[in-house]
Amino acid sequence: MKIIAATAHIPCAEGQKDQIALANTEDPRSLDLAGVTRIDLNFPKFTDGRAYSQAFLLRRRLGFTGEIRATGDVLIDQLVQMQRSGFDIAVLREGVDASAAQRQFDRFQGFYQGDAVHVVPHFAETEDSAAYGAELERQDSA
Repeated sequence: MKIIAATAHIPCAEGQKDQIALANTEDPRSLDLAGVTRIDLNFPKFTDGRAYSQAFLLRRRLGFTGEIRATGDVLIDQLVQMQRSGFDIAVLREGVDASAAQRQFDRFQGFYQGDAVHVVPHFAETEDSAAYGAELERQDSA
């Protein structure tokens, strides 16, 4: 996951068709994703987790392969879960030290369960992994 300081973030421009800033009250399933390369999902406060659900829907259910960016009240202790939910980039809120972010990823190097990006759980990582992952994706799309 790439980390960006708040001062380096350039918000989506109004009317730009390849980038969308999605409010956390909107349903991602209502979007036309044709030609979209970036979606900004907002955390209005760190206790509001609706953007996690939006990111997961975009990755797993809708198959979105473009950039999903976390904006708003983003703290370093949320980064690992954001990555597991499907975010590529996190824009840290003003005043948060980006150099401390890597410690979160170093602390949690692997997970037993599958996630939005790596759907196959650790126990199933064998020659049958591809078949198991395909079955999970088939179930998600049903």
